[in-house]
Amino acid sequence: MTETLAGIDWAPLWLSLRVASLATLIATVLGIAGAYVLARGRFPGRRFLEALASLPIVLPPTVLGYYLLVTIGRRSPVGRAWESLTGGPLVFTPTAAVIAAALASTPFCLRAARAAITDVDRRYEEAARVAGLSERRIVFEVTLPIAQRGILAGIALAFARALGDFGTTIMVAGNVPGRTQTMPIAVYDRVQAFDYATAGVLALILSVVAVLALLVVARFERAPW
Repeated sequence: MTETLAGIDWAPLWLSLRVASLATLIATVLGIAGAYVLARGRFPGRRFLEALASLPIVLPPTVLGYYLLVTIGRRSPVGRAWESLTGGPLVFTPTAAVIAAALASTPFCLRAARAAITDVDRRYEEAARVAGLSERRIVFEVTLPIAQRGILAGIALAFARALGDFGTTIMVAGNVPGRTQTMPIAVYDRVQAFDYATAGVLALILSVVAVLALLVVARFERAPW
């Protein structure tokens, strides 16, 4: 085991942590905003929008990656705009890996946050309105603090999902060692090379992180505050 650990390239782990952290930040912002709109909004098409937002959970990752590739590829308006601004393509870059992980993980944060916001007793919000608080202050000082357990659990799930994304990421970011090769892709790469010892260690690390994330989720779900 010591020899196996000594021979491991840890670059995919550090890249995965950076990608997952940035993706989780994006997922948190989009997830909470979307959750509030879906939980408190009343408008035509809300159910369809909710189903659309949850689509990445049920779509095969390769299909999700294909749609994303069409959206941000070099021939797409987004891809052309990015290339004109930066001088290089968006696909097969660490940025593409972050986008892929964020797309795959946002629904987990959104669904957990939506459930938590829906459970907030509206009487607290009404009392805040009577006290003269603006709608913005009600959201940030009343609704979200009360719903924080579910929101934090959703963020933990989003991080775990972002860290473990494979299919979507490999479709738009590829498998470039030292640049876009995240931990799940490194596991696949090692299995393809019949290096099962290294693949086993990398898989174990991802499994430990996943278990820790689930423990965090359970902790927030049981928290009395």
